[in-house]
Amino acid sequence: MNKKEVLQGVIMGFLATVIGVFMASIFLGKLSGRSDSILEVLETAQFEGFLGKLISLGAILNLICFFYFIRKRQDSRAAGILAATILIALGTFLIRL
Repeated sequence: MNKKEVLQGVIMGFLATVIGVFMASIFLGKLSGRSDSILEVLETAQFEGFLGKLISLGAILNLICFFYFIRKRQDSRAAGILAATILIALGTFLIRL
């Protein structure tokens, strides 16, 4: 297992989660009918206690990345994506406490 590729997978996993959180925030902002910005949605999520759920929604993109790398037979990068997903799951668990 190549450590460089695992690290690339971890970075891509975190990046995919950030992109997913922004996409979910944009969707929720448009869905609210008030045209909330991304920062307003994130502040509301933190204030109302659903920030962990929003991060979990953003982590769905990791699933797509994981299966893409498995299909391309890049197992080291897929392992990095999996490691990032586990770390994000632990982080959202700690947020909910």
